[in-house]
Amino acid sequence: MSTTSSPIDQPLLSAWFWPAMFSLMAFAANSVLCRLALKDGAVDAITFTALRLGSGALCLWWLVRLRNPCSGAAGSWRGGLALFCYAFLFSIAYLDLSAGVGALLLFGAVQLTMFSVAAVRGERISLRALSGMLMAFSGLVVLLLPGSHAPTLTSALLMVAAGMAWGLYTLLGQGSPRPLADTAGNFVRSVPFLALCTPLIALGAELRFSTAGVFFAVCSGMLASAAGYAVWYSVVRRISAQQAATLQLSVPVIASLGGVWVIGEALSLRAIGACAIVLGGVAIAVTAPRLQAPTQA
Repeated sequence: MSTTSSPIDQPLLSAWFWPAMFSLMAFAANSVLCRLALKDGAVDAITFTALRLGSGALCLWWLVRLRNPCSGAAGSWRGGLALFCYAFLFSIAYLDLSAGVGALLLFGAVQLTMFSVAAVRGERISLRALSGMLMAFSGLVVLLLPGSHAPTLTSALLMVAAGMAWGLYTLLGQGSPRPLADTAGNFVRSVPFLALCTPLIALGAELRFSTAGVFFAVCSGMLASAAGYAVWYSVVRRISAQQAATLQLSVPVIASLGGVWVIGEALSLRAIGACAIVLGGVAIAVTAPRLQAPTQA
């Protein structure tokens, strides 16, 4: 007979809630920093990705060595590849997307990927969690309906692909025994994959950078990525894939506000409506009881 746990009791909430909020703020900061760097051509997407991953790897390697000089980075090549794919596609897509719209597409794809993998793994989903997920996902439909504020198809597809890569990266972290070391190892392993950008450079992709562009890229790598991802790996160990997926859909709301306040981007009524629908779905799904596996009498 199957049983359910309480939606989210206070001890559990206090254990992971604030670290999760820190990570979600970091995710939103990445969207804002990427747009700041790319929107006026301060840096190109390939250079931004290289600086972001490289500075993040250096920062995390230093933290691991400072914390335990005898301990090395962990992680995996799968994690490094997923991280590179996410970071590179993320940067290319943001050439034509606003901070809020890009984040909404990204984390909508994250949610769909993580729910799909959870279902394949046999993780049971409550009706309330499923309803919240569908409601939040419908916010993406509102955003992508044809109209003057809808993003271009190419940019949208690139960001969806980035979201799928990030979803897989998050799932890899669910079994992480050493979140900081694993995140450091994944960042270090992501750097060699930058060689995959060589054909683009050979075909004429322009590389450029400026002081402002380098500053934003390094801030994204060392602060918003390195710190945020290490904390996120510690959070996803304590929550279900469903909760992790749905929580991340609050990021577009934070990124949209950041885009308005920091970059001066316009916030359309469509985006406001989509964010409201997404937040409602997040609230429903995250407070749903987590179904446990059937137990024998």
